[in-house]
Amino acid sequence: MSSIYKVVNMSEYSILIVEDNEEIREGIRILFSGENYDIVEAADGEEGLERFSDSIDMVILDIMMPGISGLKVCEEIRKVSNVPILFLTAKGQESDKLIGFMAGGDDYLIKPFTYSELLGRVKALLRRYYVYKGKEEVFNEESRSEKYICSGKLRINTHYNEVFLDEEKIDIPEMEYGMLLLMMKNPGRIFSTKAIYEAVWNEPYFYVSNNTVTVHIRKLRMKIEEDPQNPRYISTIWGKGYRFNAID
Repeated sequence: MSSIYKVVNMSEYSILIVEDNEEIREGIRILFSGENYDIVEAADGEEGLERFSDSIDMVILDIMMPGISGLKVCEEIRKVSNVPILFLTAKGQESDKLIGFMAGGDDYLIKPFTYSELLGRVKALLRRYYVYKGKEEVFNEESRSEKYICSGKLRINTHYNEVFLDEEKIDIPEMEYGMLLLMMKNPGRIFSTKAIYEAVWNEPYFYVSNNTVTVHIRKLRMKIEEDPQNPRYISTIWGKGYRFNAID
C-alpha cells in the first residue's frame, strides 16, 4: 500500500494506548481495531515506555496512573519522538490542560468522552502529523525536492517537520511546527489566537483555546529565540495576536 493511500484512508496506523483502566483500553481497542488501526496496549506508564518504538504512529495516554504518570511518560517520549500524543484524563481544569501541553502533549480529552469524539481527534492528529512530517515519504517525485523558508538563522522545511536554527536541526512537536510554518509563510501578518488555533488545530475556537496557543507560542520561542523574553522572530502584538518578523 502506498503512503499516499495510507494518508487518505487513515488505515493501518499503529497506536499505543497507555491506560490503567482495562475497560477503557478494551473499548478503545475494539473501536480502533474496527477502523483498521494496529493497537498496542500498556497498563501503566512503565509498560508504555517499554512498548513505545519507532513503529508507533500515535500515543493515547492517560495522565493519572500508578507509578509513572502520563506526564512523565510524555516527557520521556518527547526526548526521542514527535509523534502525536493525546492525553486522556478526568481532570478538566484549564491549569491541568496547560500542564499537559507543557509536557509535550498535542491534544487533551476529558473523561468521560464519546468514542466518536476520540476517533475524530485521533484522525485529525494523525492527518496533521503525516501532512506536516510523516514517517514515510508522502510526496510525488516533483514535490520531493525540499523547499525551505529562511529568516535570519532560522530555516524551515515547508514539506515536513524539519527546522534548523543556525544550521543545527531542532526538534519541535508537530503543533509548534504548524504554527511556525503558518507564520513564516506570512511574515509581517498579524495572526489572532483564534486564527492560529483554527488553522493549526483545525477545530472551532473557544475562549479557553487562547491559553493553548499561548503555551505553544511560549514553548516555540524557547526553542528558536536567543532571548525568549525579548523575541526577535515572533512578536506579540498586544490586543491583536502574533506576528512573524522576517530577518535578513
